[in-house]
Parts: sequence; C-alpha cells; structure tokens
Amino acid sequence: MLIIKNTGSSVVENGFEAREIKYAFHDIDGTHSLIREWPPVMSICLFDVIQNGLPDDFDSAENEKRLIELAGKEKHAETDKFCVESAGLSALTQMEWAIRRAVEDGKISVVCDGNKNSEIIKRIWNGEECFDDCGENREMLDMIENSAPRLFKLYERVLNGYCRDRNLSEAKNNPEKYRVGGSMDFMKFLHDNGVKNYFVTGAVVEKGMGMWEEVATLGYPIGKGEIAEDIIGSTWTQKLPKEVIMRNLCEKLGIDGKNILVVGDGRAEIFAGVEMGAVTVSRLPKSAEYQRRLHKKLGTNIIIEDYNDQEFKKLFE
Repeated sequence: MLIIKNTGSSVVENGFEAREIKYAFHDIDGTHSLIREWPPVMSICLFDVIQNGLPDDFDSAENEKRLIELAGKEKHAETDKFCVESAGLSALTQMEWAIRRAVEDGKISVVCDGNKNSEIIKRIWNGEECFDDCGENREMLDMIENSAPRLFKLYERVLNGYCRDRNLSEAKNNPEKYRVGGSMDFMKFLHDNGVKNYFVTGAVVEKGMGMWEEVATLGYPIGKGEIAEDIIGSTWTQKLPKEVIMRNLCEKLGIDGKNILVVGDGRAEIFAGVEMGAVTVSRLPKSAEYQRRLHKKLGTNIIIEDYNDQEFKKLFE
C-alpha cells in the first residue's frame, strides 16, 4: 500500500487530502522521456502552415527537408507560445489549430463560417479539443479531417529528421541520458508498492514502433505486471484527447480519481487529473516559469523539477 500525504512540503502548490495511490497515469514526452525535442519542430511546422497554407505538395520530401533545416533557427512568437499552451493536447488538435489559423488569415480557401472558426481557434488555445457543438459545414469538416492527419505525419517525419532518430540511437547505448532525473527509480518505487503505472500520450502508439519503441529503449518494461502496464495513445486519424484516454481507462479499470496519481508536464493531463479528483504532479524545470504559473492556476497539487527531489519523496509512505 502506498499513501501520499500533504506534509506542508515546499513542492506542494495546492493542498490535497491524504489518500492511497493504486494507479498512476503518466505522460511521456518531457515527463519521463527527453528523446523528442518537439517544440521547435511543432512551431516551425505550424508557422509554415499559417504563413503558406497547404499547397498540394505540402507534405513532400522536399518540404520535409526544408522544415528540418528551419527548425529551431528562429523564434516565432505565436507558434512558440502555442507549443507551450498546447502541451499535452492531441497532435491532431495542434495540427487543426494551425490549419484553422491559415483559414482565418485567408491562406487556405474553404467555405466556412468565419466566426465559428475563430471561436474554435480560441477554444483550442484554452485547451479544448472537441467542437461537435459548433455545427460547422461539411466542407470545412472534411478539409480538417483530410488535412490534419497529413500534416501530423509530416510533423512526425520532420521530428524524426531533426532529433528523434539521432536521440533514439544514442539512447540505446545511454538510456539514462534521455530519462528525466530519477524517473526509473520513481516508476520502480510505485510499482514495488503495488501501484499500476500506465503511460498516456497524444502521440501515435503502435507496438514496437514510435513512442512504444522509445519507452522500451529507455528501459521501461511494458506489459501486465511490469513497471508499465500499458501505453495508450492516439492514432493517425482519430483525435483522442488525454481527458478521453484517461476517462476511458478509468472506466475500463472500474476506478475513479481519488486513488490515482497523474504525472505530466502538459496542461491537458494536469487539467484532466484535477477534474477527476486525482493527485497531480507537474514535472517542470525551474526555468519553465510560465508553465509553473499556468499549472498552479490549473490546480496541480505538486510541482517538481525531477523525481530525485527529497521533499517530493517525503510525501509518500
């Protein structure tokens, strides 16, 4: 049995009542894994769409090479900030935001209700992902449905070329370099004390590939009874917000939030964890001052730089 208590520790930002932790839902990128340096890649891919729209060959090999060369070279105020605000959202939602911004700026021509489109842009910025209540016309919906997965796949290819493939290769020889400090020990600690760990991600999960391959390369065993029971994520075409993934997992396991620990670095998983009444842990570097303020405002219970924090360890018994 593992109990977490609010001991008045310096890492506690919003108080919580003591409770037994039986399950833990963990984000991966930035929370446990450092393999994907995704923000500069996401920013340039979204910036390019807003500036240039979506020409027929936007996902060509030539454009992929161009974006790899541009990634991280310049600051782009709007898309750089969006990457911070949208961390943890489904990648398809992030792609949709850029496409809608291009429509708003007239870089993509499609029949739509401009007011509805602008409202959805604001709602995505504020962390929402589902807009069935808006009643948009079919042409607009079809365009988003067809274009967002293509842009998502282009983004993943640019990410691979920019950092993922190189870092994954290095991680095979030195996995600790690409794990957040104390991550493995923390996961083992939870597992050894009867907690069932689940990884949840906005990335596509295909066994033996992509995110699955990265988690395995970093040394986390995956499977029933292992350190990580399972990895649950999105698909190339179906938007699965963290909130939905976590709610579906709760229903599958027959549990509610009171015995769950949610660990992440994005607003999506922290917001979802707060909503379900879980204890939430935000893993954010001290330099991420804006994100720390945002997570505190969202209601996160605990903010740590890494899992070696002694004040954090004192919360468990």
